[in-house]
Amino acid sequence: MLINIQLPINAEILHGQDQTLSWAGMTWAEYEKFDSEEYLGYRVSYFNGVITLVSPSKNHERIAATISILIIAYCRKLNLLYFPMRSTRLSNKPDAGKEPDVSFAFGTDKDLPDLAIEVIFSSGGIDDLKKYQSIGIKEVWLWKDHKIVFYQLNTNGYTEISTSISLPNLAADTLESFVNRGFTESPLTIESDFIKQIANN
Repeated sequence: MLINIQLPINAEILHGQDQTLSWAGMTWAEYEKFDSEEYLGYRVSYFNGVITLVSPSKNHERIAATISILIIAYCRKLNLLYFPMRSTRLSNKPDAGKEPDVSFAFGTDKDLPDLAIEVIFSSGGIDDLKKYQSIGIKEVWLWKDHKIVFYQLNTNGYTEISTSISLPNLAADTLESFVNRGFTESPLTIESDFIKQIANN
């Protein structure tokens, strides 16, 4: 066992807040010791010698699930082939490793997803983009503080875009309004309203 610590860390406050632990001065070999079965439900990442372990809250998982459901609904409406990869561990050994909240390949199945999505309730953001840049993910969405930002990978890094390159004509502000309803509403009603919206565009 790499680190002798009881998990989950503090289950009583997981309803609305993620639990995050980070260890600096670590190696890729140590990162690989975080077995997915032993740490089921946790997101583990590695960059610049830092291992970060995130225990997603209830709200975190609810927003991630809502985003995934809406992406699938969009693909069905437009008859776009999609291949869910969820939190598959992505890596550029020995530089970066990341387990997204949601990820998809489109058109054809691939080793790396075309789109990776992060829901951020505690730490993350710019550091996540650096990890994904190292791995080579073409498009990344970040949800934080009720805002969704789309990013496209270019030669010099990620630039913000208003409309997805993976899902044609899907704008960040359109998706955002439906995703944030996931805190209080069933995905069934959210998906129904979302389909009506994109059908009218």
